[in-house]
Amino acid sequence: MEDFNNLLKDIDLSAEAPKEEPQRQYYYMAKAREYVKQLSKRLGHTPTCHIATFGCQMNARDSEKLMGILEQIGYVAADSENADFVLYNTCTVRENANLKVYGRLGHLGAVKRSNPDMMIGMCGCMMQEPDVVEKIRKSYRFVDVVFGTHNIYKLAELLVSRFESEGMIIDIWKDTDKIVEELPNERRFSFKQGVNITFGCNNFCSYCIVPYVRGRERSREPKDIIREIESLVADGVVEVMLLGQNVNSYGRSLETPVTFAQLLQEIEKIDGLERIRFMTPHPKDLSDELIEVMKNSKKICNHVHLPLQSGSSRILKLMNRHYTKEHYLELVEKIRREIPDVSITTDIIVGFPQETEEDFLETMDVVEKAQYESAYTFIYSKRTGTPAASMDGQVPEDVVKDRFDRLLEKLSGISAKHIDKYVDTIQDVLVESVNDHDSSLVTGRMRNNTLVHFPGESGLVGKIVNVHLTEGKGFYYFGELSDN
Repeated sequence: MEDFNNLLKDIDLSAEAPKEEPQRQYYYMAKAREYVKQLSKRLGHTPTCHIATFGCQMNARDSEKLMGILEQIGYVAADSENADFVLYNTCTVRENANLKVYGRLGHLGAVKRSNPDMMIGMCGCMMQEPDVVEKIRKSYRFVDVVFGTHNIYKLAELLVSRFESEGMIIDIWKDTDKIVEELPNERRFSFKQGVNITFGCNNFCSYCIVPYVRGRERSREPKDIIREIESLVADGVVEVMLLGQNVNSYGRSLETPVTFAQLLQEIEKIDGLERIRFMTPHPKDLSDELIEVMKNSKKICNHVHLPLQSGSSRILKLMNRHYTKEHYLELVEKIRREIPDVSITTDIIVGFPQETEEDFLETMDVVEKAQYESAYTFIYSKRTGTPAASMDGQVPEDVVKDRFDRLLEKLSGISAKHIDKYVDTIQDVLVESVNDHDSSLVTGRMRNNTLVHFPGESGLVGKIVNVHLTEGKGFYYFGELSDN
């Protein structure tokens, strides 16, 4: 942080803005600082900012970058939307997410009427939809800045444009091949961190809007990823989560192709790094090479999140998933054979268009055979702009609800059996927080991603400790610190 302070102080604002990145953004951060200083004098206090993040881990990671920029230009973080600058980092995977944002935005408009110096920004996936941007332009004219997923690094430049003009600033890119490194970042945790390795998606699953709003897949250079992780470890990080819409296809867009397994092997060599996680792999791209690297690794966590979506090969084809039930089960069997203590979790959609009872029973069969430790389950939600939204054979709501309940019951029974197998064992646990419901407890995660609650003090947060697991509770454990 100190390096950025010194860097920005030395920038000559009388000169023309550089064309090259990230130098161009350093220039605009320095310029935005001057405007924020003026705002501070007018307000009589240091301006506050709040980022409300909707959606996935990729959005959460983007918000850390956005907050880093805001703090560098002089804002201080606020816990609520009662702030001088409020930024919504939006998700658009489901249409009700859009409705939620519109509701919150309407409330903010009323707040802004009583605070004319307040600014409001909108960014993220929802902004990549032209009809959304048009609605904001017409119905929410009090919004100051609108940008999408491809140019979040331009926040300071966009704010300068708004400080220097009247009216809404809109900057939406349809796509990009640009990745801008070496910008500020305000980390939420001191001991763990998400690290982007890819951006965008090339899969075009028929129910998913992500490729349309995140753009085509592009990979970061391995040397940039390694350098970032080395810097994080030097600053106290012990666990990284490698992020991408499909981490298995990492490296294909690089001038010199590198596989995801090869990247993992290089990250493993970083001294001081204790744990490596990744999210999300795609079954069609999960290679034998990756399984072998995980099997032999001392740092890659024994957890694979392997989205199923449906157990019916017919429905998987309609979903454009590019694998069959049989291929998926072979993959699960191979992973469990090669990595015996692995935890496999999944995503399942119930009620996809044209899903019959027989199709659903195929899903139940995979659940029984795969024996997932846990699963994220979703009732299919029609998403305008995706091929599935216009498919015939939308499944009646009462039928979907019945299937969903049956699936949850089966998954719950399987998870309960898994949780018992580690009772009365000692496991490594990374302590992540003081427990939300009982301050005498702390909460952490085993290497297989299972939650553990045990008596402890806040000083344990960020440390990996040995915990004796005393009781399994469906999806988590109770335990106690162990000297062993």
